[in-house]
Amino acid sequence: MDGTVERGGSWYLVQCKVRQDERAEVNLVRQGYECLRPTIARESLRDGRRQIITESLFPGYLFIRIGSDDSWAPLRSTRGVLRVVSFGSVPLAVDPAVISYLRQRAVTLEREPALAAGEAVLIVSGPFSELEAIFLHLDGDERAVLLLNFLQRQQKIRVPLSSVAKS
Repeated sequence: MDGTVERGGSWYLVQCKVRQDERAEVNLVRQGYECLRPTIARESLRDGRRQIITESLFPGYLFIRIGSDDSWAPLRSTRGVLRVVSFGSVPLAVDPAVISYLRQRAVTLEREPALAAGEAVLIVSGPFSELEAIFLHLDGDERAVLLLNFLQRQQKIRVPLSSVAKS
């Protein structure tokens, strides 16, 4: 997320080409610029499995620190960069407090690994709270299908994914 060593200058917002903000960041850091591209981890359903995906908090944008003596010219030809966000023809500096706030909030959330079919889970909320079950599969992005041994019979139930935890 952070690039090179800190130096003087102001922060500016760079608009990147579609789905190329990571590429732009790599190329800018390689040129010696300090960049900030806040990311967020989220769960996604791909091929029927939950996966943790890291994506840009502001898709298509990143912040760059440019010193008063640095040249703006390399930005125009950097792969992935579309333009520096400007008002009129003047790039507007981003308040350093905004950058400071984003850096403080850039805590990577440790998420539990995705559940696998056949894995023992504990239901942590709802009417079946505190019961153990077997995870079968996901039913969309927000629900899990579990196999619950209830009244000496195995029952399939659907519960919110948020109420399931690994045993």
